[in-house]
Amino acid sequence: MKNTYLTGYLPFFSILMFSLTFSVYGVGVSVDLFKGIGIYAGMREFLSDIQLKLFILILLMILFFMVFAALKLIAETINEAALLFFSRDREGKVLQLVRSGSIIYFAGSLASVASLKSFIGLVSIFLVTSFIYFVYFVIKTSSTLTLAGTMGVILFEVLIWSVLVSGILYVMVKLYNSLMASLPILDQL
Repeated sequence: MKNTYLTGYLPFFSILMFSLTFSVYGVGVSVDLFKGIGIYAGMREFLSDIQLKLFILILLMILFFMVFAALKLIAETINEAALLFFSRDREGKVLQLVRSGSIIYFAGSLASVASLKSFIGLVSIFLVTSFIYFVYFVIKTSSTLTLAGTMGVILFEVLIWSVLVSGILYVMVKLYNSLMASLPILDQL
């Protein structure tokens, strides 16, 4: 007897593990940044070294948890919209088939522990895990899709994610440029 709820907790643990690994890396970067701009010594007057690092870790974990939870929500919405448009399944049986794919993200989150010192490694592991899940999703849903439907799902997902990532990058570049333009020290150069 197979219980469909057996893997229900894995997305939560995957988000926690990815948040923890990105946060552990972020603590090192934050401490170096605080030392570089000269506020680390002032912060040490209020908290011990371990307390300060724990405080930064908790703050970064909350931040990364929110980001990964939002990404999961967006990904599920995009997947279900793709199935709405292209799948012949009307009862939602395909969604139960792809539910066990959360094991892929759980394995990826465990693998990210091996790359705690490298941001590129952490991002690479997350992206490779997401690509493997995407392939798994397409394979599992292909039984309810025609060939055109499979191509539609792939193009729909790639197009939506490309627009989202491009939009976020555009906003970040505009924000960075406006921040740099507003610095008074740059006017003197």
